Amino acid sequence: MAVTPKPASTVILMDKQDRVYLTKRPKTMKFLGGFFVFPGGAVDKEDNVPKCEYIKNWDSNASLNHADFIAAARELFEEVGVLIARKDDGSSVQLEHEKALEYRRLLVQRKMSFVQLLQQERLYLNLESLTYFGCFTTPEDNPYRFETRFFLAQLPEGQSPEPDNYEIEEAFWTTPSEALLAYEKGELPMVPPTILSLRTILNYQNGAPLMLPVIEDKDLQILRSKMMKQ
Repeated sequence: MAVTPKPASTVILMDKQDRVYLTKRPKTMKFLGGFFVFPGGAVDKEDNVPKCEYIKNWDSNASLNHADFIAAARELFEEVGVLIARKDDGSSVQLEHEKALEYRRLLVQRKMSFVQLLQQERLYLNLESLTYFGCFTTPEDNPYRFETRFFLAQLPEGQSPEPDNYEIEEAFWTTPSEALLAYEKGELPMVPPTILSLRTILNYQNGAPLMLPVIEDKDLQILRSKMMKQ
């Protein structure tokens, strides 16, 4: 019997040079260990919050769950220390280093929710700072399954990533074309959703729509099999 996929969010962080931030999961990880991916993780129950003043552009009629956006922002901060929240006047945020580390620790240990962080620092998450562009579901034959929504986000001014050493073995900036070339050379192990996301962004930069292809489960399994053999 197939495992029911858990909702998850992934953020493709980009800088002003149109580079993306890739992270390598430690080989000890049960899910995608040793592969290069984007920051992200499962949606937590704490991400499901009622409408509040610290979330801007809240659309109650949106097809996406707001928890998907909140989880994306939380995971980005937990894993690489990038906080896309802003002050009430729209200016960027630069938390003190030690304070940021403590917040990240509390979030990882689930002793604080992301909205509680916003409330404590009087910050606001504008949902428009996360651009949704598609979803992938882990194939049915995988014991760990996620229904992952992919978002784009710009690196806030004055911030730079600081990867969490437990969840990330290696991380770096690269262009989509450079990453795909490295994958084809066998230098960057990546799974189909990561590869297709990079291709989508590269095509978007060349004028195509920003939308992941819709792939059926059986087709994703075939695609995964082909890519793993390359």
